[in-house]
Amino acid sequence: MSATKTAAAPRHNPKVTTALRRFAISISVLNIFGYTVLGFEQPWTWPFIALATAYTVEIVLELFGARAEGRAPRFAGGGFKGLVEFLFPAHITALAVNMLTYVNDLVWVMVFGVIVAVGTKWVLRAPVKGRLRHFMNPSNFGIAVILLLFPWASIAPPYHFTEYLDGGFDWLVPAIIIVLGTMLNAKLTERMWLIFAWVGGFALQAIVRGLLFDTSILAGLAMMSGVAFVLFTNYMITDPGTTPSTKWGQIAFGGGVAALYGVLTAMSVAYGLFFATALVCAVRGAFLWTADIVSRKRAEEALALAAVTRSVTEADAAAETAETAETAGTAACACPPGACACPAPAASGSGSATSACACPEGACACPAPASAEAETKKIPVPA
Repeated sequence: MSATKTAAAPRHNPKVTTALRRFAISISVLNIFGYTVLGFEQPWTWPFIALATAYTVEIVLELFGARAEGRAPRFAGGGFKGLVEFLFPAHITALAVNMLTYVNDLVWVMVFGVIVAVGTKWVLRAPVKGRLRHFMNPSNFGIAVILLLFPWASIAPPYHFTEYLDGGFDWLVPAIIIVLGTMLNAKLTERMWLIFAWVGGFALQAIVRGLLFDTSILAGLAMMSGVAFVLFTNYMITDPGTTPSTKWGQIAFGGGVAALYGVLTAMSVAYGLFFATALVCAVRGAFLWTADIVSRKRAEEALALAAVTRSVTEADAAAETAETAETAGTAACACPPGACACPAPAASGSGSATSACACPEGACACPAPASAEAETKKIPVPA
């Protein structure tokens, strides 16, 4: 008899699904615009290869995961719309990895990055509100792995997004991205505190590096005006699935990425944006696991203490009950202190039965022990 599979819980709440839909539409439009107008340098077939790879990996891993967890696949039961919504994250990841990396003509390196990015959601996971959730930003992690394993690879060059724009139109692209990204993050992802902390922290680290290492402060701040920085700020670091939702958690996350970027840049580490984000995500994952372990341990200790307390209480109650029963059983025959113990009266020599000691009225009448001889009364017999 096969086990009954439970229905799969919704993958995202409606607000997050709406945010993912708009993310997917935005990055799709940007790719179309990029290959037709802006001057993207990757072959035009690569986005389709990336999408096919991401869709396949996402569906296959979901099938394996659903079977292992005894549930229905999350894309099942919702028709074509449910399948499309399920594939939103894979769609975004595939286009982002292809758009932001430059691996010469080696398409398999890009494909490898997409596989790593999608697959990491099933490997690097941590408990969040009782469920295992991925904590590593998929697109960022895939790009970071490519840069780490293939030193000759690079991110897309700065002119990638504005190569064929001039006459002031090169400012139009980042302006549109800022406006649309701000609306998206303010209304749907609710990650504005993270953006404020990231942008403020980035400016601060540029100033600190300039003061400590005599680097150009203006050059460090100028990076914030580029399309790559604007895209990273509005569509990469604000991933709702891998960033905190609380105010102070967002501030810590955004400020942490900025601070770590400053440290890596001071150490002459290239592509610090991606490595800093990956490291902060890893720190958050370790924190989530630590918090879960501590919470479970405290819960176990609380249960053990409650069990001991309940056992002691029950033992005390049982002892008190036994003592009460014993007292009640002996009280019926126990003479009060100082009262006369009243066995049967002893007979006097004259034949008159006078009590050796008179029990007070109302005192406990104590029968003679069973071993005592029964009293006999002498009755005169006529001669």
